[in-house]
Amino acid sequence: QVQLVESGGGLVQAGGSLRLSCAASGRTFSYYTMGWFRQAPGKDREFVAAISWNNRNTDYADSVKGRFTISRDNAKSTVYLQMNSLKPEETAVYYCATVRLAFTFGVNAASNYDYWGQGTQVTVSS
Repeated sequence: QVQLVESGGGLVQAGGSLRLSCAASGRTFSYYTMGWFRQAPGKDREFVAAISWNNRNTDYADSVKGRFTISRDNAKSTVYLQMNSLKPEETAVYYCATVRLAFTFGVNAASNYDYWGQGTQVTVSS
């Protein structure tokens, strides 16, 4: 059974930083692209960032490029999201997810991800 557990959310002022972590178990972590998504109240879940199984490729939503960095440690089965220069409109629940098919990358739609964490709240105050 695959489990994803996020941590690191919290309250931060605009312009501040947070680092999210997602610990995975139940699947060979190093075979799967991992992604971060977020969902604000009343809005659809949106793609934030993804990193390929082998650490060679990353992808970001245009809105976070240059401010967010996704990384992973396959030895620890953990994926991270470093978020800098946070904005109030980025207040949301942040989710990590694992892509459905091994050794695939570039499939950023949420429907391509089959396991999700419970989410961690990020609140950015103005």
